[in-house]
Amino acid sequence: MSTYLLELSYTAESMAAQIKKPQDRLKTAGIPALEAAGCTMIGGGFSFGERDVIILFEGPNDQAAAAVAQVVAAGGSVKASKTTKLLSGSQWTSALRKAGKIAGAYHPAK
Repeated sequence: MSTYLLELSYTAESMAAQIKKPQDRLKTAGIPALEAAGCTMIGGGFSFGERDVIILFEGPNDQAAAAVAQVVAAGGSVKASKTTKLLSGSQWTSALRKAGKIAGAYHPAK
C-alpha cells in the first residue's frame, strides 16, 4: 500500500450548501469514495485558508489514488485539488542511496 495526501478547496457554492446543511463530509463523502477505490483513510480534517480539507489515505496503487482524485474533481464541489504521493522513511532513504549512485551522471547547466 502507498500513502497519499489529498488537499481540497471547496467552491463557493459547495461551501454555501454545507452552511445550509452542515455535515461531516469526510464521513459522508470522503470515506465512501476512498473505500470504493480500495483505499483507506488514515486521517484528515478541515482547515481554513488555501485548502479546506486534508485527507491522508492509503491505496493499493497510483491508479486507485488517481481515480479518487478524478471522481472528486468531476463532482463539481471543489475548485482545486492536489494529490501528493508520500514515501515512507525506508523508501526515502532508498532513494537517497540511489541518488548517491547516480549523482555523477547529472551535470547541471552552469
